[in-house]
Amino acid sequence: MCGIAGWIDWQQDIRAHQSSLDAMVQPLTCRGPDGSGTWVTEHAAMGHRRLVVIDPEGGMQPMSRREGRRVYTIVYNGELYNYRELRQELISLGYSFASQSDTEVLLTAYIAWGHESLSRLNGIFAFAIWDAAEQTLFVARDRLGVKPLFYAPLRQGILFGSEIKAILAHPEMPHRVSREGLAEVFALGPARTPGHGVFEGVYELRPGEYLQYKRGRISTHRYWQLVSHEHPDDVFTTRQTIRDLLEDTVKRQLIADVPVVTLLSGGLDSSAVTALAVKAFNDENRGPLKTFSIDFVDMEKHFKPTAFQTNLDAPWVNRVSEYLGTIHSRIVLDTPELVDNLVASLHARDLPGMADVDTSLLVFARAIKQQATVGLSGEAADEIFGGYPWFHHRDAIEAHTFPWARRLQDRVSILSNEFVRYIRPFEYVQQRYQEALDEVPRLAGESRSAARIREISYLTLTRFLPTLLDRKDRMTMAVGLEVRVPFCDHRLVEYVWNIPWSMKTQGEHRKVILRQAMEGILPDDVLWRQKSPYPSTPNPSYFARMREQLTEILGDRGSALHQIVDVNRVKELMNQGPMAEQIPWFGQLMGNAQLFAFLIQAHYWFADYHIELG
Repeated sequence: MCGIAGWIDWQQDIRAHQSSLDAMVQPLTCRGPDGSGTWVTEHAAMGHRRLVVIDPEGGMQPMSRREGRRVYTIVYNGELYNYRELRQELISLGYSFASQSDTEVLLTAYIAWGHESLSRLNGIFAFAIWDAAEQTLFVARDRLGVKPLFYAPLRQGILFGSEIKAILAHPEMPHRVSREGLAEVFALGPARTPGHGVFEGVYELRPGEYLQYKRGRISTHRYWQLVSHEHPDDVFTTRQTIRDLLEDTVKRQLIADVPVVTLLSGGLDSSAVTALAVKAFNDENRGPLKTFSIDFVDMEKHFKPTAFQTNLDAPWVNRVSEYLGTIHSRIVLDTPELVDNLVASLHARDLPGMADVDTSLLVFARAIKQQATVGLSGEAADEIFGGYPWFHHRDAIEAHTFPWARRLQDRVSILSNEFVRYIRPFEYVQQRYQEALDEVPRLAGESRSAARIREISYLTLTRFLPTLLDRKDRMTMAVGLEVRVPFCDHRLVEYVWNIPWSMKTQGEHRKVILRQAMEGILPDDVLWRQKSPYPSTPNPSYFARMREQLTEILGDRGSALHQIVDVNRVKELMNQGPMAEQIPWFGQLMGNAQLFAFLIQAHYWFADYHIELG
């Protein structure tokens, strides 16, 4: 797992500007603390930071390969879980290999099959290949967008990088944010429109897309998308297929030449991944699996059950760890750690994010990194199986907007009238919502209710899940930890997409088909435990510290927040205290303390990224 960056320029000799490429690569050091490399020619240059996971000696990048008179060079961020099978297939076609790395397999697969190689890949990836003979750049991203990739067209060239900060580091790149970028941050954020890079001139390569660039012409193409059709299997076959797919996926994703662990919350999703990982470890005599969980100081004291979070995770983590025989570590965080790392999590994400939900993951990942380099997580099961509350509550189902952000009016109430007139948040969100609905792959003859669930599923997979994958990648890679997400295996996602809702849920029980698929490997009480989201600290001290910091920032007339928020309205919220009614401005657990943290991050975003308002 790594960080990549590159620069194509037809106007100047890049060899005279090595420092510009180095500037792009340097901010990605956290993604690849184990090594670096650059490759520079007259009009094309690529850089790489490496996190060693497979083949420490043979996977150095940028990597070049000659086939006849043609030379191809790759930079790659990701993991191919089927690289061994692909390697054997390529050997049967006459190709030879100098290493055991998946990087060399990926480059050779592209040489052999071109863009059609993408349909053969099982993994998470973002990569770029330069064809010296054709003078063309090929860039691709995995189907679900687990690994990030951004690009910026130039007058006579293109920049690309794993993170926005790599592109902004190039001296020709302005740090300008337009009206639309501001609407992304303050109306949609921390979600983001697929393909949108927020900064002017910066774009995201969307999940399941590839890009080709040749002498001033950029074209993007979709190589994967969800397809709707009638589900062919009965309940028994569906359960077994899910079990088989998950078991195969987890086994594949345990491949590494470094220590592998799992992130365990005690909920269904992470427990299922952990149980299957333990099974694979036992089958391969790899010894006991290490697991890690996160908690907060005085959680028992301050926790109050809600409809979203009915009980504490800690007892369930112990239950699962003891049942499966894992070696478990409980990482307990306190408010000062969340406060001290708030700006660090902003820098990791390049945009204001999810407050303590981001920051706690960053600190959690740093602790895990002391014992491992790779972790498996239960992320994405709620998105593909329909576990979130908005799949089940009528007001959310019938909402004419993104169901996790229904109270836009409350959110907009903290913005100044002038700023609201400028970004037009209601019109902007509605436009993006309608664009998302227009993409939904419909199924002819489907009932109105089934069609609506399909819409919500699509919105969740393509607009909500990317926010969490973005968070997971940035917070973990910021400390050099690679986290894999078995539920994002495209085979599983494609299969579950068309399972009827009546199989996925039954009355009060959500994700029923997944629970049934996991029968026999987890205790029944764990299998049927109600969903509990990633924890957010309930400690009043966090509210107090966020209020204190935001008060200080608002006292600075030079803060960009004075151009954005209604200061008096924000102060009203701060004066109400931690027990007042919360503005649920994003997702399930993002209340007033998290709103304050978001605004604090916004202040430092404008300052630290030297943002010009377009």
